[in-house]
Amino acid sequence: MRILIVDDSRAMRMMVKRVLGQIGLRDATFEEAENGQQALVAIREDAPDLVLSAWNMPEMTGIELLRALNDEGLKVPFGFVTSESTGEMREQAILAGSRFLIAKPFTPHSFTEALGPVVGL
Repeated sequence: MRILIVDDSRAMRMMVKRVLGQIGLRDATFEEAENGQQALVAIREDAPDLVLSAWNMPEMTGIELLRALNDEGLKVPFGFVTSESTGEMREQAILAGSRFLIAKPFTPHSFTEALGPVVGL
């Protein structure tokens, strides 16, 4: 399984990878992007099996990335890992096709609950 982690914080990308390993995805291949624009280029070249994206980033936000993927007909399982999780954001995410929204600070349990139905944990 190839997982693209999109976040402008290198430390946060590392934490997400660590938690993914803790929940049983140690054998996954992890790719990284610092913003939605980099992620869009990477997904166009070779779509991963799953995208985990922050919401707020420079260049292109996570929701803008998801909408761009939709506009281009690029279907990839997509979820948010974000420090903000208002009801409005959750609604926007679901309407745009996000499979889940994990709020920071996160735990292995919150990742298992969110990713379980998507990746079969």
